[in-house]
Amino acid sequence: MENRVITISREYGSGGRMIGRKLAEKLGIHCYDADLIQRIVDKSGYSADYVKEEGESAAGGVFSTFLADRTRGLTTQDNLWNVQCQVIAELADKESCVIVGRCADYILRARADCLTVFIHADRDTRDERIAKEYGVPEDSVVRRRKEKDKRRAAYYQFYTDMKWGDARNYHICLDSGELGIDKCVDILAQLY
Repeated sequence: MENRVITISREYGSGGRMIGRKLAEKLGIHCYDADLIQRIVDKSGYSADYVKEEGESAAGGVFSTFLADRTRGLTTQDNLWNVQCQVIAELADKESCVIVGRCADYILRARADCLTVFIHADRDTRDERIAKEYGVPEDSVVRRRKEKDKRRAAYYQFYTDMKWGDARNYHICLDSGELGIDKCVDILAQLY
């Protein structure tokens, strides 16, 4: 039997990472988030800070990625993407698991037993969580949220040629602000 994998894409501050961790714990499987970053670091040789920041973001900003001169070969960002794809595919082949972020939904799109999830929430809920959970000062929360989502959307669009957050790209989209973290976990556990 093929391993069952759940991928969780999420808006910044929606609680997607927490949902992934709680879901994996409830199902008795591993959640790859920080562990995934370390595996990419080990395989690529890039620093953990670089992988953490650039593994879901358009390098150098939204437009520089699109304008990069590809005639000279692969960029460092492209090499990181390739390693990320390899690591995610290897994990899915090895075990049932939850994978948070890193375009895992797209990378594993051909797998028969992969549930792709997108977690979103209203701005107020996200802003409150960003300030509380990540310690972002209140006067920086909105800017940080917009910046992170913009970079994730550009990165996703660039490497997948699809629109990040578009419900048609996922099996299920859940509003964690409306449903709450635990209800989202319960719904996804039932679908597993």
